[in-house]
Amino acid sequence: MRDTTLCFPVDTKGRILLGRKKRGFGVSKWNGFGGKIEPGETFRQCAVRELQEETGLQTKAEDLELVGLLDFRFTAEPELNHLGYVYFVRQYEGHIVETDEMEPQWFSADTLPYDEMWKGDRTWIPMILSGRKIQGTVNFAADNDTVESLDIDYVLSIEEG
Repeated sequence: MRDTTLCFPVDTKGRILLGRKKRGFGVSKWNGFGGKIEPGETFRQCAVRELQEETGLQTKAEDLELVGLLDFRFTAEPELNHLGYVYFVRQYEGHIVETDEMEPQWFSADTLPYDEMWKGDRTWIPMILSGRKIQGTVNFAADNDTVESLDIDYVLSIEEG
């Protein structure tokens, strides 16, 4: 299993920055910013690095707010399974840029493009937008897109690996 991070910048108007994936796993889907942990890296260091690489924004590890821990399971291709730490970040600097991998765009919480996102996002993203923390599992069907099952609970805290 791969360890990953997912980071959602939130601006002072409450808008969420998403990126449309331009290549690789999840191409054409809108998502937060993140990726795989590199050797010797903490989850927070990974989230900071990936945010900068994919958007041009810079933040500090201590400015990340841990809001979720999700185990993403792909029954047809177990090598795609990954544990993901999910963060919000409200303090950052720099200018947003489009990269080879991501096309960033701001969305209000009520206009998130769920039809163009991972299918489980429609369930768990509103949960974290409510201000609470979540932990659970998202199981994808054989097509690696349809959600076979979701088992996500609200939690008071999350143990950070």
